[in-house]
Amino acid sequence: MAGGNDELKLVGQWASAFVTRVKLALHLKGLSYESIEEDLRNKSELLLSSNPVHKAVPVLIHNGKPICESQIIVQYIDETFVGTGPSSLLPVDPYERAVARFWAAYIDEKLVAPWDRVFRVKTDEERDEAMKQMVAAVEVLEGGLEECSKGKRFFGGDNVGYVDVVLGGAVSYAKANDALFGAKLFDAAKTPLLAAWMERFSELDAAKAVLQDVDRVVENAKFLIAKNAARASNN
Repeated sequence: MAGGNDELKLVGQWASAFVTRVKLALHLKGLSYESIEEDLRNKSELLLSSNPVHKAVPVLIHNGKPICESQIIVQYIDETFVGTGPSSLLPVDPYERAVARFWAAYIDEKLVAPWDRVFRVKTDEERDEAMKQMVAAVEVLEGGLEECSKGKRFFGGDNVGYVDVVLGGAVSYAKANDALFGAKLFDAAKTPLLAAWMERFSELDAAKAVLQDVDRVVENAKFLIAKNAARASNN
């Protein structure tokens, strides 16, 4: 639980993988917080005033002070609540910490960015290209898991670490990929380490508490795909 007079509010939106990674960090640390669901079609004054630059979720408000951008928020939680929860998310060793930050940045740039485009493109050709980029990124990430885990259970080794949290926010979307596109994103035949990692991660209490229902993710993704297809046909 948050100690002393700590007050934590998380401004988010249920479908956001970025919000989910913050929720994972909070749960892993055992911190209590107020979850504020944001309507991104009609953004609240709280969101606009807390994140005036990007006007996007997630925003963590700690004792009235806003922190923005999911990776920064996760690092803030880890550094602010030292000694809270089972272990530190970021490695203590400076080199290992740099490696973890590298792979976290890689996930957002090379995997999450094309993943987002898959649901928002206007043509099948654009979707196919985004899917190819995702598959290529997953294959590289398989090597990243091998490097970081050193043969242990998670990117963080024996315990869940920073990279696990960053990637873990997207687990429900990875599972939805098969229903949406007929292909497993983390395929045991092609990326066995990541496939096994996803199953282990999904069994964590924190993951069970915050990961989105896969069926709901599928329905929301289908809605986005149909919406963008209709928009393209009208142009």
